[in-house]
Amino acid sequence: MKMRILYAAKKLFSRQGFQGTSVRQICEEAGANVALVSYYFGGKEKVFHAIFEHFFPGRHLSEQENYFAHPVQGLSLIVREIIRFSLTDRELSTIIQQEMVLNTPRAEVVNSFTSPVWSKARILLEQGREEGLFHYESLDQALLFVMGATLAHKQIGCGRTLLSLQDLVVDETVEHTLHFILKALGAPGSPA
Repeated sequence: MKMRILYAAKKLFSRQGFQGTSVRQICEEAGANVALVSYYFGGKEKVFHAIFEHFFPGRHLSEQENYFAHPVQGLSLIVREIIRFSLTDRELSTIIQQEMVLNTPRAEVVNSFTSPVWSKARILLEQGREEGLFHYESLDQALLFVMGATLAHKQIGCGRTLLSLQDLVVDETVEHTLHFILKALGAPGSPA
């Protein structure tokens, strides 16, 4: 029942926003008694946090430490995983985007999960430049570029009429974006 509540809350938060979703709606969607939200989680805010604890994939990146020994492999893993996540778990990805764009009180929760991933990307960019693998002038600008390119597909609604594809293909989007980023950074093996 606890997981049914989390799935229902994730679905409703992504469609209606956190503020637009009531505990009663979550429980109706989950087929649960309203009292179970308090019993399992202690309220709607804690349901929000629990969604990230259960569904946010960034917590698994630390298990891939061998990839992070090499800046190109590590950065590639981060870019791949972020794009795959945002195209396959559209609900949680939408929640992240809503909370960050609106700068809600829950943005702090979102940041507590997303910032470690981007901090790792920053470290890899810096390490890659020190090792002569990446070439850029400003670490801050390089990180912003990587973040922007990695998340650009999230803004597809703005330019959908300009694109020939109706829906993005996950593996294709991952590889094209990664190629673009690595080429821009001058990473070894990237075509000139």
